[in-house]
Order: sequence, then structure tokens, then C-alpha cells
Amino acid sequence: MSLYVITGPPASGKSSWINARAKPSDIVIDLDRIALALAGPGAPQWQHDETLLKVAHRARFAAIDEAIQHRDRVDVYLIHTMPSAKALARYHRLDAKVVAVDPGRDVVMQRVRDMRHDGMLAVATRWYNQQAKRGAHSVTRQSSRSW
Repeated sequence: MSLYVITGPPASGKSSWINARAKPSDIVIDLDRIALALAGPGAPQWQHDETLLKVAHRARFAAIDEAIQHRDRVDVYLIHTMPSAKALARYHRLDAKVVAVDPGRDVVMQRVRDMRHDGMLAVATRWYNQQAKRGAHSVTRQSSRSW
């Protein structure tokens, strides 16, 4: 089985990419889903409190550490919007398939304006700037590029 690390700017379709491929028995680690699961009733789906995010990040790290121990039996899908060079090196050592999901800057920026809070525009801009520095090419949701 495999470890898939799905990267891409906010609102690019990372969750949709996974939903189209993962089986019910697979493991999906998504910070947004973890935060929502840990939040109280009526919490917003996309904009989380700083304390909640700290707890969710710790839960995510624990989930990653445990899930990679079981990737011989199930596929593991991990959403990591902007992995650092250190994280990418770890994923490479784990023989992960790193997939960038990007329908294009204009589409992403419009989706962020329509569906997310304003702070996500800066995150999306940072993602595109990071890709430009790495010399990475954008990919569509229908295709992927392994790093």
C-alpha cells in the first residue's frame, strides 16, 4: 500500500482528490477534518481558533506517526498544504507519493474569496510563491506530479 502526501493551496481540491481515490478502509489525515472533529457544536468549518489548531496539530502529528506504521495494509492519504524541506525529506524517506493539486491560481483565489476567510488569500499566495522558488510546475486536479 502507499503513503500519499497531497499538497496544494487552500481551496485547490485536495480533499476532492482524495475523495475520488480513497477507499473507506484507507486512512485520511486532514487538519481541517481533525479540527472540526475536535471543535464544539456549531464551530465554523474553515476558520479555527488558535488553541483548537494547536490541539489539532498535535493530534495530526500523532495520527501521522501511527498511520505510517500501518501503510503495509492500507493506503494513507495525508493533506499537507505546504510541507517544509525537512518534511519533504521525511516523506521521501518513507517512499511517499507527493501529489500537488492545483487547478490554477485564478481558480484558487476565486474559491478562497468565495469559500474561505481573508487570511487564506495570504496562504494561497505563499503556496504559489513557494512553488515558484522550487521551480515546480502546477498540475490540475485530474493529474498529479510526484516530487
